[in-house]
This record gives sequence, structure tokens and C-alpha cells, in this order.
Amino acid sequence: MAQNFRRYINRNTGTSAVTIFTSDSYDTIVGINIANTTGSSVNASVYITNSTLDYYLIKTAPIPSGSSLQVLDGGAKFVVQSGDALKIISDTASSLDTVVSTVDDIST
Repeated sequence: MAQNFRRYINRNTGTSAVTIFTSDSYDTIVGINIANTTGSSVNASVYITNSTLDYYLIKTAPIPSGSSLQVLDGGAKFVVQSGDALKIISDTASSLDTVVSTVDDIST
């Protein structure tokens, strides 16, 4: 079975939560990288919204100026199901660039 790899990018995330992607099937998130593009440290949160509930992968994690954070490392992955939304927010306006890699439509 062929795998459908996808990349989702977002630039200048700030103090309003941004939906990076919403799953339309069973998908696997294989990477999340967040880069601080400002001149000072910022705090970032990444979470999954399922229905109306938020489940944090990381909450208010500090990212130094000019640095990045790998939310998933060491080969970690996780599965999302249809309707789950991956969201990110910062405590500083226009401060984060995000790249997310997924495998779309995994078999159940």
C-alpha cells in the first residue's frame, strides 16, 4: 500500500491559536518543528482539539531566540482521527514558524 506523505507549514504564528491541519481520516503525525523567529524567548503550546476538548502535546514550552523545538523526537509518532485538529499558539505576536509532517490515510 502506498503511503501519502504530507507537509503543513505555517508562518508568523502569534497569540491567537492557529489550526495547522485537521485530519480527515486516520493519519499519523511524524514530525512537528517550531522555530522562534524573534529576538527574544517565547513560549509555545501545541495541542489537539477533539470535539471541544484540547489535549496538549506541549504547553508553554520556552523556545530561545533563534532556536527551534522538535515536539516529537526519538522516532515518536502519534495517530489522529477524522476531525482532530492540530493547533499551535505563542505568547508573542508573529513569533513562530511551524512545519508538520504526516502520513495521510493510514490503514486501520
